[in-house]
Amino acid sequence: MKKLLNYGNEFVKQSDWRDLALIKLCLCAIGMMWGMALPKKAHKPAVFIIVSVFVCTYIPLMLKLFRIINKDINKKKS
Repeated sequence: MKKLLNYGNEFVKQSDWRDLALIKLCLCAIGMMWGMALPKKAHKPAVFIIVSVFVCTYIPLMLKLFRIINKDINKKKS
């Protein structure tokens, strides 16, 4: 398992924004396909889980982005 995590870390180090965007689009497509395959009675719980995962991943990503932007702005001021 540790090797898989190291491979993932190395992949991210060697990736640019386009690679990461493709990963996100792929995951989005998989999620939509999974959602379309669910029976009607399972749609509400699935939507709750999907929205929860989105919020729990989006907030940390945006916080990281804002820290980077803030660091760059402060660097330019000095």
